[in-house]
Parts: sequence; structure tokens; C-alpha cells
Amino acid sequence: MKILIIGGNGTIGKTVTKRFSEENDEVIIAGRSSGDVTVDIANPDSIEEMFQKTGNVDAIINIAGDAKWDSFDNLSEEDFYIGIKSKMMGQVNLVRLGRNYLNDNGSITLTTGILADEPVDKTTSAAMVNGAVESFTKAAALELTNGLRINVVSADMVEDAYEKYKDYFPGNTPVPMRKITDGYFKSVKGKINGQIIRIRA
Repeated sequence: MKILIIGGNGTIGKTVTKRFSEENDEVIIAGRSSGDVTVDIANPDSIEEMFQKTGNVDAIINIAGDAKWDSFDNLSEEDFYIGIKSKMMGQVNLVRLGRNYLNDNGSITLTTGILADEPVDKTTSAAMVNGAVESFTKAAALELTNGLRINVVSADMVEDAYEKYKDYFPGNTPVPMRKITDGYFKSVKGKINGQIIRIRA
């Protein structure tokens, strides 16, 4: 399979990339500043340019997207738009534009996180866009044609980011990286469609 992984050099992305590479799949890494191709998912023109460079693929995996973390009192309207433009509309546009570059029976896997179900302090914006992406996925799955599938991986705090985020998630047990990669593997290699693949410890 020819698989495009956006955010393939990040904490989760590099582990997912390694997993698919071990399966002898052809992996193309896209990132904002590094990778085989560069892309800013907050910019639809940049997304289109990326797909023109990669050509058709069998699977698109996105593990990128920003949102502002701060107390609700501090968040301005512009702060909310960071997540809306990047993690929400960035992923929507990856589907909207990317479906034209997917081979028949291909798949798109998006990424949200536990905040859609269990928000924690200072995550009003991030939780909002995660929930929006999950609702979008379930609806878009009903309308994709040519055998295309779409799913979301929603993980709890991941093992490799434990030190960075442990203070935000008191009491959350970090999820082993192998379990995370299993979620993306299930979405790409299986037949499920319109599913939220929740990965918890």
C-alpha cells in the first residue's frame, strides 16, 4: 500500500510510520517543516499542493493539528480559531480534497483524543474541535463513494508524551505506543468505516 502520513515525524507519527514501514508499505511522510513533502493543514492551498506532489495513495493518515490550551477566561475568539482552522478544518479539508487522490477502496484516518469524551482543565478549545471532528467523520462516512472509508483514532495520553502532559491528566494511565499504532493499523488495514477508535489504557 502507498500510505501518506501527515505528522509522520511527531511523537505518535514516527511510531505509526515505523509500524507501516515494517509491513513493507510505501510510506510518505508529510510535515509542516520536515518530511518527504511539506504541508500546513490550516491552509487548503498547501494541502492541494501536497496531494499534487504525492499523487494518488491508498491511505491517508493525519496525526497533525494545533489547538490553543489555556483557561476559558483567557481564550479569545482568535484563540479558538487556531483549533478551528488547524485541527478541525485542517482535517475536514484533508478529507474534502484528499478523497480525490485516494485509490478506490482507500481510507482516511483522522486523529482526535480523549478530550472529546473527558475534557480536562484548560482544554475548552481542544475538546471542542475534537468533538467536531468525530461528528464530521460519522457523517462523512455516509457519503463517501468508490469504497472509500473514514475513521478517527482517539487516544488517551500516550506513553511517549507522558512527561510532557502528565500534569494535565492526573490519574490517567498512559497508553502503550503499540496500542496506539494498533488503532491506526486497524483503520487502514481493516474494513471499518465511520468509527471512533478509542484507545485507552
